[in-house]
Amino acid sequence: MIPSGAILAAGAVCWKVVDKEVRILLVHRTQHKDISIPKGKLDEGETLPETAVREIREETGLDIVLGPSLGGVEYKLPGNGKRKYVHYWAAEVDPTKAERSPFQSNDEIYALEWVSLEKAATRLSYAHDVQLIRRFEQLYKAGQARTFPVVVVRHGKAVPVGNWDGPDSNRPLLNQGMKQARAIAGGLAAYAPEVIYSSTATRCLNTIAPLTYKLETPVKPTDKIAQDNYDPAGATVARFVEKRLEKQRAVVLCSHGPIIPQIVSELIRQADGFIDPIVREAASPGTGDFAVFHIAVSKDGPHIVSVESHQAP
Repeated sequence: MIPSGAILAAGAVCWKVVDKEVRILLVHRTQHKDISIPKGKLDEGETLPETAVREIREETGLDIVLGPSLGGVEYKLPGNGKRKYVHYWAAEVDPTKAERSPFQSNDEIYALEWVSLEKAATRLSYAHDVQLIRRFEQLYKAGQARTFPVVVVRHGKAVPVGNWDGPDSNRPLLNQGMKQARAIAGGLAAYAPEVIYSSTATRCLNTIAPLTYKLETPVKPTDKIAQDNYDPAGATVARFVEKRLEKQRAVVLCSHGPIIPQIVSELIRQADGFIDPIVREAASPGTGDFAVFHIAVSKDGPHIVSVESHQAP
């Protein structure tokens, strides 16, 4: 739960494997004269996933894709005593790209350092960063650091039913809904979806349009997650989710309020998940909100590693 009134920020535990050993990226900060995990403050109009990707790029020169969520860290800032909340993800980096990073020492970060897990725990300046490394270490040793995301999006705010004379499936987004669609595109792109599915309803296609434009990835309209085809038994949704899990590809699904609880329920059932407050929030999103299910695959089948939920700015 994000604390009310806290300063919001996001970052990532960037990792790579070299000679079969995991190495973690640390940043040496110029003004603070400390060693930490790369992160930065939320900009107005951003979601936290977009913040994480942007800040890593600005601080290290690396373009990352967010992996499983490592949760949040909350602490009190020295001096003003304000609370700060930082959400972190794991992000695997290709070793070659890491070597080719265009990073240059600057007023904010004067050096980057790739170190082993054990060395990272002794080098970091803050206990909460060490705890973060331990969270990642547990995931890695459990074989759950590499995942694929299933991102579930509810369409943006649409023209109310009472104000629309045509078919329900043709209801467009309001101006607020269009703003929501543009605002979440960067957050959705942070997971580098390979496939984008949308309900055939206009309000869903409009919601996902900024993402398809940003990634230059065509949308795949499908009536299997359309409200017009809602089935209380959820058999169609169950088969659709099963196919997505079989494919093991990063995917975005844009759907409706009545359908999304079925999608979430099937992800939990088919990918060995469990219900907690975050999952409940994911199953009942507001317009423009989205949730991300990070799924690892083992010999026992798919397994949900982490779930996160994000509201449209």
